[in-house]
Amino acid sequence: MIKVAVAGYAGRMGSAVVDAVSAADDMTVACGIDPYGKAAVFPTFTSIADAVNGCEFDVLVDFTAPNVVAGNLEVALPAGVDCVVGTTGLSNEKLEELSKLAPEGTCLFYAPNFTTGAVLMMQFAKAAAPFFPEAEVIEFHHCNKKDAPSGTAVRTAQMIADARDFESKAPGKETEIEGYEGARGTLVDGVPVHSVRSMGYVATQEVIFGSMGQTLSIKHDSWDRTSYMPGVLLGIRNVGDLEGLVIGLENFML
Repeated sequence: MIKVAVAGYAGRMGSAVVDAVSAADDMTVACGIDPYGKAAVFPTFTSIADAVNGCEFDVLVDFTAPNVVAGNLEVALPAGVDCVVGTTGLSNEKLEELSKLAPEGTCLFYAPNFTTGAVLMMQFAKAAAPFFPEAEVIEFHHCNKKDAPSGTAVRTAQMIADARDFESKAPGKETEIEGYEGARGTLVDGVPVHSVRSMGYVATQEVIFGSMGQTLSIKHDSWDRTSYMPGVLLGIRNVGDLEGLVIGLENFML
């Protein structure tokens, strides 16, 4: 039985993780960590340090906030706790730095997106990237999302860039009218990325490729947070077999 601690258990994603872990036959919620949490059927703590000192668990699942997650990992990893992280906003450099805090045999697993469909979308984009001179990423999220661009969009753009031996010649930043800089989005490794934040969305991303006389669009929609849960459970079940830094759910899918 895998003992799981859930950081951010009182939030929307954290609550969904608690429900998914509770319903699984091979794992249990050992405790929850949230400074704003309420009483629960499992032990709760207001900090990771208190949880590490007061409870025994195998895996920490973190769905907190970009300004919180690094501090959580700085405590959990040195304690030898395998970590499954869905909180976005950390750079690859920061993830590398944090992973070095972990003793041998401990894993920091980070996924910019836990939905299987989004992972496949990124893989399809990677496959298409070498064949199209232009590529753009447009991501749509709910208005309360605390980071832009999304981790999924950044990862997608990086995968597109890594799959090509060229960069778009004219991404268009030079065409932005003075006073309206940003109209062409931000550039992630040369790939334009646009972020939309609005009520009515949970998570949607479209990757648009273009070449002479044709376009290819790859789109993924997620309208319920339960869509993330199979991927989260997959991460929990596999993280104990790995060590060091592992990025991307595709490591367990493909």
